[in-house]
Amino acid sequence: MSFLVQLTDVSLAYGDQRILVGANLQIVGEDRVCVVGRNGAGKSSTLKLVTGEIEPDEGKIERPTNLRVAKLDQTLEAGSARTAREVVTDGMAAQQTRIREYEQLSESGSSDKDTLRELERLQREIEGGGGWSLDQQVDSIITQLELPSTTTMDELSGGWRRRVALAKALVSRPELLLLDEPTNHLDISTIEWLESEIARYSGALLFVTHDREFVDRVATRIVEIDRGSLRSWPGGYADYLRQKAKANRDEDRQNAQFDRKLAEEEAWIRQGIKARESRNEGRVRALEALREERAERIGRPRHPRVDVNESSVLSGRKVIELHNVSHAFEGRKILDGFTLRVTRGERIGIIGNNGVGKTTLLRLMLGELKPNRGTVKLGTNLEVGYFDQLRRELDTSRTVAEIVGEGRDYVTVNGRQKHVVGYLTDFLFSAKRAMTRVSALSGGERNRVILAKLFTMPSNLLILDEPTNDLDVETLEALEARLVDYNGTLIVVSHDRHFLDRVVTSTLIFEGDGTARRYAGGYSDWVRLRHTLATNDGPQAGAATASQPTSRPRQSRPSKLSYKRQRELDALPDEIERLESEIADVEALVNDPSLYEQSREDVSAHFDQLAELRQKLDSQMQRWEVLEAERDALERPD
Repeated sequence: MSFLVQLTDVSLAYGDQRILVGANLQIVGEDRVCVVGRNGAGKSSTLKLVTGEIEPDEGKIERPTNLRVAKLDQTLEAGSARTAREVVTDGMAAQQTRIREYEQLSESGSSDKDTLRELERLQREIEGGGGWSLDQQVDSIITQLELPSTTTMDELSGGWRRRVALAKALVSRPELLLLDEPTNHLDISTIEWLESEIARYSGALLFVTHDREFVDRVATRIVEIDRGSLRSWPGGYADYLRQKAKANRDEDRQNAQFDRKLAEEEAWIRQGIKARESRNEGRVRALEALREERAERIGRPRHPRVDVNESSVLSGRKVIELHNVSHAFEGRKILDGFTLRVTRGERIGIIGNNGVGKTTLLRLMLGELKPNRGTVKLGTNLEVGYFDQLRRELDTSRTVAEIVGEGRDYVTVNGRQKHVVGYLTDFLFSAKRAMTRVSALSGGERNRVILAKLFTMPSNLLILDEPTNDLDVETLEALEARLVDYNGTLIVVSHDRHFLDRVVTSTLIFEGDGTARRYAGGYSDWVRLRHTLATNDGPQAGAATASQPTSRPRQSRPSKLSYKRQRELDALPDEIERLESEIADVEALVNDPSLYEQSREDVSAHFDQLAELRQKLDSQMQRWEVLEAERDALERPD
């Protein structure tokens, strides 16, 4: 099979940083190749080598002449006064050039063989690129992506600008399509659309992404940038993990055998006199070769480690309560009669299309915004870590260490002091990189700075708004593993389906027109439930329902709680807050070392009081939940 692109013994470096060393890669036919590696390993540079945007320091890159290549860059299409349609049309520039060349040659009237061959070539390329009707191709992709064609780029959000850039890359029907972090800033519905579109795409695909679900659904093989080499692994992400683990074990075993051999030879050379005998000169030269080989060995980089500074203070049982909240932004309905109760220890994922109001909901929860209608109450003893707030406040003129350490040399995490540079190595920052200004960092590195800073702050409520964008897979997995063990309350907005499945226990879905509903489980659980509901609501389900015998009329039921029960429900939040406040006071007493200077009876009395208060609180919380559920059931329409 002929190749589309081939890299042979390619080396590339930026200053003293070696990106690729003697790397080889071949892309053929309908390959779907995912390039993985840490932030800064050279993934985007590899894509640029393939397109010819940059040239290698050494080695050879081969491509067929007139190969149709399109690329979606990692950076967002800039805001401007140009319309979405004008930007998408830019993707047809090469096709316009071919058509213009064909028309000029045709008008020349020449019939020599070279002209006819050139016309034939141009016609073949024009037809391969979608044909002669450029407007039709542009209109088709705009319709598929549901783009607002007349809206200017200035008026579009980041997610919509990403959609426009996707359309620009796809419109020319390239033979090789390159995608650099294509799912960044996209909502789940657009990611799923992209997956289905790629499934129909007939060309080759080379892409970089941290979205493991996307990799598993799209990739036929994975190419890893590992210590300057390009290592190919067939299959999806799960296959790659299994093969990589085995390769690491094999590498460790071979290194151990090598090191034992070297140690034996070093012990022999120290014997001295035997090594100087002429008949052993070959063994001496072999030892020198072993030493050189060992010196050139590049060890595997350390794994990232994420540590969250959990607060020693236990939050109240009720963390956040929103009741009958309605809110609109610039005339657009965000929430309409929305009620949500978040209790201590819950882990909620928030899902919705771009622009539906996910971040607005977080700001309502935290009291940064006041709802147009309804109430929002925060619980007691909350220590909040808010990812998006730190992103907004990031000072790019300061160094990484200055931001994370706040000018101090040491940070304290879970009672242990660590030097700020040592702490940053857990987040994959070298000592040199820790002293770099944030303005010089990539998007993934900036996200790691924010996470490193956030996790030095004690918290019992973590609110993370799109924390996974631009992170490499290793950091993502380390973050997931730590959040799974987080003892506080977690609320996270994310489009990363794999991340949601691993981390959250319930999902809040924005369903449009101000409606948001909560479902048990992660993203995959919601998809299965959605499929079940769609199946049960189909024509057959409707027919079965219609064929059932007519039931006797139901007796009318009350539409709201009785006056007595409603008054009880209204009083419970204040009673719960009072109990939580008393518990906090008694906890402060029992944590005071001076208490234990009193008599055993006095100490025991305080512990008995604390146990009694906690029992009362649990009883009141259970009663509140029962009455809330009863009220919701009565108010819910049939």
